[in-house]
Amino acid sequence: MPESAAPTLPPLRGRVQAEAPLAAFTWFRTGGPAEWLLRPADAEDLLVLLRDRPAEMPLTVIGAASNLLVRDGGVRGVVVKLARGFSEVMVEADGLVADAAALDATVAEHAAAAGLAGLEFLSGIPGSIGGAVAMNAGAYGTEVKDVLDWAEIATPSGLLRLEAAALGFGYRRAALPEGGIVTRARFRAAPGDAAAIAARMREIRAAREATQPVRARTGGSTFKNPPGEKAWALIDAAGCRGLRIGEAQVSEKHCNFLINLGSATAADLEELGETVRARVAAQSGITLEWEIRRIGEKRA
Repeated sequence: MPESAAPTLPPLRGRVQAEAPLAAFTWFRTGGPAEWLLRPADAEDLLVLLRDRPAEMPLTVIGAASNLLVRDGGVRGVVVKLARGFSEVMVEADGLVADAAALDATVAEHAAAAGLAGLEFLSGIPGSIGGAVAMNAGAYGTEVKDVLDWAEIATPSGLLRLEAAALGFGYRRAALPEGGIVTRARFRAAPGDAAAIAARMREIRAAREATQPVRARTGGSTFKNPPGEKAWALIDAAGCRGLRIGEAQVSEKHCNFLINLGSATAADLEELGETVRARVAAQSGITLEWEIRRIGEKRA
């Protein structure tokens, strides 16, 4: 971006980087750069950006980037990544408050260490709390909506605290205020048996290890489960297990996961996903909906 355009960003205390590579942040390890990458110092810094940035400047938020595909042409405008100023976890008697950048698994571990039950499912979700709230993440029979008390959300008009009922939760979605970014959230939990909590978390981790390609360059579940169906079963029935385009592959271990075998581009991965969708639609009549979030522009 030309230096003359730099002053369009308001004064910020966090780290601002131009033409910042994003691939290393993503679990796929591929994709183009951000025109601007901002890691806000804290919530106040984030509020300054939301309030004062030019209306024409696009804004994109990324978290742990575990369920994200950054296209090869990169992302215009400013990409916000919440990091050190948003990582605290505070344990309370009947739950805990976690900042948006705290990893889901870390929150589950804090709860377990305090003998609080009900949040074990978070140990099976490879993401951060902000993203978990924004997409109503769920696993092993529990979703964020089932345990959330409230979330604090930064908006252009200020910081809001919204009760769970006001967030319009649905399957893998929440109705956040326009331009809103989750900064922290409170989760309910109940005193429980520490040994039983630890055993449940071991069980969840073992199940993930056995059934998902957790050590591969992947983006988690690629497609949402259609009503009454399992995406992986539809993909398998359409003959897509192990399907490849270049270095992009449908996992043979769990075929609702795409894998970067080493040098796959974002275009390869997206083309593979669209090929899977087309084959599933032709075989079953069901159109799969992407669960992986795709951002940015395709390379010209």
